[in-house]
Amino acid sequence: MTQPLGLLIASFDISACPEDEFNDWYDTEHIPDRQKVPGFLNFERWIGADDPKVVLAIYDLQSAAVLQSPEYLAIGFHNPSPWTRRLMPKTKRVLRFVGEQITPGNVLAPKGAGGLLFMGFNIEPGMEEEYARWMDEEHLPRLAKVPGVLSARRFVAVDSTHKYIAVYHLTGPEVSSSEAWREAIETPWTHAIRPRTRDRLRISCRAYRRQA
Repeated sequence: MTQPLGLLIASFDISACPEDEFNDWYDTEHIPDRQKVPGFLNFERWIGADDPKVVLAIYDLQSAAVLQSPEYLAIGFHNPSPWTRRLMPKTKRVLRFVGEQITPGNVLAPKGAGGLLFMGFNIEPGMEEEYARWMDEEHLPRLAKVPGVLSARRFVAVDSTHKYIAVYHLTGPEVSSSEAWREAIETPWTHAIRPRTRDRLRISCRAYRRQA
């Protein structure tokens, strides 16, 4: 059996953090350190479309086990650099998610997306099987056909406050508020599943571009 791809997501509210320094830290230390770690496959930064003080980073991994490798443990979450230790108290963590890709298999994030929608939630006990069928048989296939959707993927947590997430790469953040998107999600099955979810977290993003 093929080992599933892993995913690491980190999201912060940086309202109380100097934005220029946060971006310098991320772009010149945080991501370059991770680019040296075997098993990190790509690196994406996103800015909240509704609140630009909410930021999100996504890393596709060869597997979730990459985060237990000696190379990552030397620079990772539990062994922060001096710069990281200085900045982190000025931020508020929104989410840290470590998980495995379930659908549509081992597919990496597409290149060139201008928007992203993150959806995270937990499910009532006993509803996991029904949730998985709904996502794989209806929800993701319908959303994948919406104009402007570049990929629709779902993941299950290895370590997170939210066990289930879906990540949609889009041509722009406006896609997830389009009429075609609304039509895709308005189904009887969706209305039956939605009340059984808990701790819903929705983050609509635009692509981060470093200022010259």
